[in-house]
Amino acid sequence: MAKTKFIVDGKRVTIDGDPQMPLLYALRDDLKLTNPKFGCGLAQCGACTVYLNGDPVRSCVLPVSAVQDKQVTTLSGLGTPDKPHPVQTAFVEEQALQCGYCMNGWIMTAAALLKQNQKATDAQIREALAGLKCRCGAHVSIMRAIKRAQAQMA
Repeated sequence: MAKTKFIVDGKRVTIDGDPQMPLLYALRDDLKLTNPKFGCGLAQCGACTVYLNGDPVRSCVLPVSAVQDKQVTTLSGLGTPDKPHPVQTAFVEEQALQCGYCMNGWIMTAAALLKQNQKATDAQIREALAGLKCRCGAHVSIMRAIKRAQAQMA
């Protein structure tokens, strides 16, 4: 057992647990956050995506020890109900998802891409999203939402 101190969505937190515990478990079980989801546990679906110092990572395979003294941003920290991120707004406006379970990964990944490249082509967007899974098949709506956010951010 060890204490791991880090920042989540602007708040300093301390987790007392196994340093090899996946960050996802610390976020959900210890901190009671519901945005990153457990999907596959193998970093293959993206439902657990968070930002670590601004870069998207899969929290289901990242040991909590890797976030010591770093900043973690979840979907809740991306925007607020009063001022949502443009990607969050676009997903709502386009009704981009059906069940919403995978939403965390799509929004976090799309927002990171558009932060890096506001003029991403359709091919670049598809490449950035290639590792994400949506069992509902909402891919066309998701792409439409990302293009809407891209236009709003330009």
